[in-house]
Order: sequence, then structure tokens, then C-alpha cells
Amino acid sequence: MLRRTSQPPPDDAPDAHDDPTPAPADVLGVRPSEPGLAALPIVGITRRRVAAALGVLLAAWIVIVFARQVSEAAAATGRAEAMVASNAAKQVEIAGLERELDDIGQARFVLQQARGYGLGGPREIAFTLGAGAPPLGADAPGSAALRVGAPPSVSPLERWLTLLFGPGD
Repeated sequence: MLRRTSQPPPDDAPDAHDDPTPAPADVLGVRPSEPGLAALPIVGITRRRVAAALGVLLAAWIVIVFARQVSEAAAATGRAEAMVASNAAKQVEIAGLERELDDIGQARFVLQQARGYGLGGPREIAFTLGAGAPPLGADAPGSAALRVGAPPSVSPLERWLTLLFGPGD
């Protein structure tokens, strides 16, 4: 902001009836043809500029404080959502464990586990495989590969070939 004083128009002559005391410019040794300091712009910090700078700083501080609060609130929301998801997963796990506890508490399960320890019924003969026994073959009766009474599996290509050309035996 620049402040300039207006200079008097050149056609105005100074009054001749003034007192003969020298003007302050004459006392300081400034020639009347040089401009005075009043003609220079004022450079510096004014009250208005200080107030504006303080206002800007205050507004920036308020924005930063609110932004921090918003980020903390967003983080808390994220933690709450994670807790809700973990609670739902734990509820599913607890429900599965309760079902397993119900299964374990049934008499059928207890009897099956007791048979594993040789505590079967009075007419049952307990047996176990020896420690050095070889594993059962994949086609052994009762194995998971063959069901008792199920026909052997035949590929669809074999079925078509049998249908078209007759049995291969």
C-alpha cells in the first residue's frame, strides 16, 4: 500500500506576508527543489497488515486442527469397521465350535471314540493293526476308492466304444 501526498500546484505562489522564520526544510539544509520525505511511499508493516497476517495464521491453524480431528475420526471409523468384521468372524467360529461341542457330547461320538481305545461293547472284539503293517491298497475292500457293491467306474469313451463295437472281452 503506497501513500503519497499531493504536491501543491505549481501556479500557487507562497504567501509573501508570512513570517521571516526559515522553513524547516531550510534549517535541515534541504534545497526546495528536492522532494521531501513526505513524497516517498511508506513501506513497512501497518496495523492492517499485521491484523490480516494474524487472521490468516489463525485461519490456517483452525483448518489444520480440524483436518487432524477429521483424520482421527476417519481412523476411528476404520478401526470400528475392522472390529465389526472381526466380531462377525468370531461369531461364525463360535457357532462352529458350539456345533462341534454338541457333536462331541452325543453318545454315538463317545462310543466311537471309546472303541478306538478298546472300550467297545461286551461282544465286540477289539483289534488294531500292528506297528509294522503295510498300508492298505487303493482297491482294498472298504477303502475310499471303491464303494461296496458299486460297479467299477468306466470312462464315457469306453462306454461309447462298447456300445458301437461291442464288449472288448
